[in-house]
Amino acid sequence: MIPWIELDSAAIPGETGTLRLKRRGDEFSIMLGANELMNSRLSGSEEALAELSCARLAGRKAPVVLIGGLGMGFTLRAALAVLPDDARVVVAELVPAVVKWARGEMAAVFKGSLDDPRVEIHTGDVAILIGKSKSAFDAILLDVDNGPDGLTRASNDRLYDAGGLGRSGRALRPGGVLAVWSSGPDPRFTARMEKAGFATEVRTVRANAKRRGAKHVIWLGVGHR
Repeated sequence: MIPWIELDSAAIPGETGTLRLKRRGDEFSIMLGANELMNSRLSGSEEALAELSCARLAGRKAPVVLIGGLGMGFTLRAALAVLPDDARVVVAELVPAVVKWARGEMAAVFKGSLDDPRVEIHTGDVAILIGKSKSAFDAILLDVDNGPDGLTRASNDRLYDAGGLGRSGRALRPGGVLAVWSSGPDPRFTARMEKAGFATEVRTVRANAKRRGAKHVIWLGVGHR
């Protein structure tokens, strides 16, 4: 068995937790304590987040997509694969080291996606960016934390409470899509999405692109404005 090697660690701004980047052969893992947040061999549900969302943007001219959380870039790469050449993709990543890892230790995982001219990296809190934006995005894709049930940052709850959903709704263009990734189901969050004015669909997807592994959840909410 090839042992795991810790390559780097990084503090989470505003929190006491520390992210750790580990490698075993050509496999990468990002850990928070004993919890694995992401693994380079499990990309299926992150790819589905982009594919399901971008499918609802078909026919839109020059769509602008906000991705909350860079992670290992699976959502970004999947979005770039289906979005048109005139699209713009803004990726908001809170932890600067994650962007550094994407260009360094994990460059082979990202396959040059950060160099795509459609991509803009915003280093900062996606919740703050959303709060400052009005009718700016055709889709907002949130792969932040563990989903509505926060794990890495208690302050992530402000993305998923009623106020946060309202801010996302205002940041979207008419008929825009709010998509949320989660490690598991949450009927209360479904109700909050609908109460916030989103026509909501809940999809269950596999963690592994080959339709194996754990089941994750994606909410797809279309605004009525």
